Amino acid sequence: MRIGIMGLGRIGAFHAETLSTLDAVDSLVVTDPVAAAATTAAERFGARAVASPEALLAAGVDGVVIAAATDAHPELILAAVRAGVPVFCEKPVARAIEESLDVLRTVKDSGVEVHIGYNRRFDPGYMAARRAVVSGELGPLTTVRSTTLDPEPPPAAYVAVSGGIFRDCAVHDFDTVRWITGREVTEVYATGANRGADYIAAAGDVDTASSLLTLDDGTLAVVSNTRHNPRGYDARLELHGMTDSIAAGLEDKLPLRSVEPGATFPGGTPHHFFMDRFATAYRAELTAFTEVAAGLRPSPCTVADAVEAGWIAEACTLSLHEHRPVSMEEVRKA
Repeated sequence: MRIGIMGLGRIGAFHAETLSTLDAVDSLVVTDPVAAAATTAAERFGARAVASPEALLAAGVDGVVIAAATDAHPELILAAVRAGVPVFCEKPVARAIEESLDVLRTVKDSGVEVHIGYNRRFDPGYMAARRAVVSGELGPLTTVRSTTLDPEPPPAAYVAVSGGIFRDCAVHDFDTVRWITGREVTEVYATGANRGADYIAAAGDVDTASSLLTLDDGTLAVVSNTRHNPRGYDARLELHGMTDSIAAGLEDKLPLRSVEPGATFPGGTPHHFFMDRFATAYRAELTAFTEVAAGLRPSPCTVADAVEAGWIAEACTLSLHEHRPVSMEEVRKA
């Protein structure tokens, strides 16, 4: 099949490299507002470079991967849907929840599959954790702990348009909690602090945050995030049940140092970058999208799924600013 890629920055070029090695993909068509980026990608991966998203959609692509700037996501998703082309789009659907809802309403009855990129759904450890929940082997869950710790803050320009740590970073954890447990969040309480990088505080954001989520069956989920974890990129999940407890991400490259006498775990080189930590997941995710584009399976992470994670981020942002618990019902009605 022929896959189009819109946006060839860091993640777009990474996706182009991955797609170029998949057996299901015969050719790539690429475009980027910076023509040189498209030309470079075309030369590197044997792709065809075109001048615009419109030209790409007219090139007979079987599916399109959107890795452009967040502000462009709604317009590009809807353009592909109107053209009848299946879509893979990196999260988020849009910067604002209102725009995401507009996309959801349009896509809902279109008959075109849209796959939003939440890569942890394709990580082997996280997938095994979900199977353990679905099978019932853990018994009723009591506590879920989801962690995302970045090794260093993103640039000031990125922070200024990111929407905040809950919408940009913790939203991965929020999606994970929903997907792993199969439950919905009913209430949140979130707090945060600034421990460095003054430009984050200046943007009205925090660089370290914790969220307590109450699920509709009484399970508690604890989400931890920071922009300052110089030992490496740390993404983990713990599931504690009445019968057993398990973890994903508890492996030799875990960026954590034990001070127990005689301990040698973890002894590997820590993960430093999210694309390193989730390289296997990204490949599996794009492989899944080729199956979506071929009509072999439905979207494994729909716009509706992404919107639900977005609502949790909205609730946590409100909770942070108003220093109080916030129900999901409240933000949906706002």
